[in-house]
Amino acid sequence: MADPNKVDPIHQFAITDVFSIGEGGFALTNSALFMVLTVGLIIIYMVGSTARRSVVPSRAQVVSELLYDFVANMVRGAAGSEGMKFFPFVFSLFMFVLIANMFGMIPFFFTVTSHIIVTFALAMLVFVVVIGYGIYRNGFKFFKLFVPAGVPAYVLPIVVPIEIVSFISRPISHSVRLFANVLAGHITVKVFAGFIMSLGSLGVLGFLGASLPLIMTIAITALEFLVAALQAYVFAVLTAMYINDAIHPSH
Repeated sequence: MADPNKVDPIHQFAITDVFSIGEGGFALTNSALFMVLTVGLIIIYMVGSTARRSVVPSRAQVVSELLYDFVANMVRGAAGSEGMKFFPFVFSLFMFVLIANMFGMIPFFFTVTSHIIVTFALAMLVFVVVIGYGIYRNGFKFFKLFVPAGVPAYVLPIVVPIEIVSFISRPISHSVRLFANVLAGHITVKVFAGFIMSLGSLGVLGFLGASLPLIMTIAITALEFLVAALQAYVFAVLTAMYINDAIHPSH
């Protein structure tokens, strides 16, 4: 009989203790461990690849510079030159989501972005930064964000509440988009992998029948690598667009 932990598509998202100190004391979970590993890998790679910069760059330096230019162009395009002061913030979010997603593609590794609490915390961080800087830079003029330019005054009682609700819901949509895509993709891969195990245990005919879910698993896994990178980009570009609202609240 197959181990249920190996075929259960939800089991891969369970948070477990890696080790703990005392009963009810400090505990390091797999989620916390992989967040630390994600940040650690980013720091080690970025520092290591740029510590000895040269005119003829190494492959690691080229990748670092490509990532830098990619995010810089994204921020500049979405928030203008003034938005570049937030480049370190957007770059950090992009790299964290990208590496965390890629870690999740490695067998037996944990995907921290598959948990809504993690993606919501990142989205709320963006939300707080946007509101804080928007009010700091513009004062009460920041609230022009909720009054679209050119809208007739008699329509404002309807439009303003819609704009406020839309703004408040940003952390929800920002976090759910990343969480849902990662969660759904990993569940789909696990389900098709479970079909392979189930059919493969039925003998020769089952083994032949398992070829189709095997092909689907490979195809979906390849797609998941694309989704992992795309979701990091989407999260970062939306962050840059929200920052633009803090810089230029009138629209």
